[in-house]
Amino acid sequence: MKSTREFWQRWAESLRRYQLHDLVASFLEAGSPLALLGAQAIYFGGGFFKSDQLSALAGMLEDESETRAFVSFLNYPGASS
Repeated sequence: MKSTREFWQRWAESLRRYQLHDLVASFLEAGSPLALLGAQAIYFGGGFFKSDQLSALAGMLEDESETRAFVSFLNYPGASS
């Protein structure tokens, strides 16, 4: 499986294209407990849908430091490595 950070650029581009990056960043910053529930829902749904991106998203949501790093990446592209 790929690292979650390998998908960040693609996710950020998609969110910016639909102008959802600010909303998603705000949700991820404020919704830490909900992010964990979201990760569990993705893992549960993983029995029906297999995807590296979904697994990476669930892993990112589960790890609070990775989630904060992704929010920084959304807000300031290139700020996180």
